[in-house]
Amino acid sequence: MADTVLFLEYPKCSTCQKAKKWLDAQGVTYTDRDIVTDSPTADELRQWHERSGLPLKRFFNTSGMLYREMELSKKLPDLSEKEQYALLATNGMLVKRPLLVTAATAIPGFKEAAWEEALGQ
Repeated sequence: MADTVLFLEYPKCSTCQKAKKWLDAQGVTYTDRDIVTDSPTADELRQWHERSGLPLKRFFNTSGMLYREMELSKKLPDLSEKEQYALLATNGMLVKRPLLVTAATAIPGFKEAAWEEALGQ
């Protein structure tokens, strides 16, 4: 399973740095991807969302500057899932990070217990 772990991060994000250190300390082998320079596609986001079992809103970086500037809290309820995936794919800064993707699940944000469970640690 080690080769199926994808870690999406914004390198300047302190939570992402903490999550990366945690992954390294656990000896997890993963593919590291910069969420800004290599933003997820709408199709990837759809697959990860479906895999996660979480509400789509959890994939949005609701505390981010761009989210607030675009006033997405007011706009999201009126958008279809397809439109939300397309919107998320326009800019990696809109996506909640870090994002851990495995063959079985996808977890936006770093919660050690959830990551341990997902990785079988």
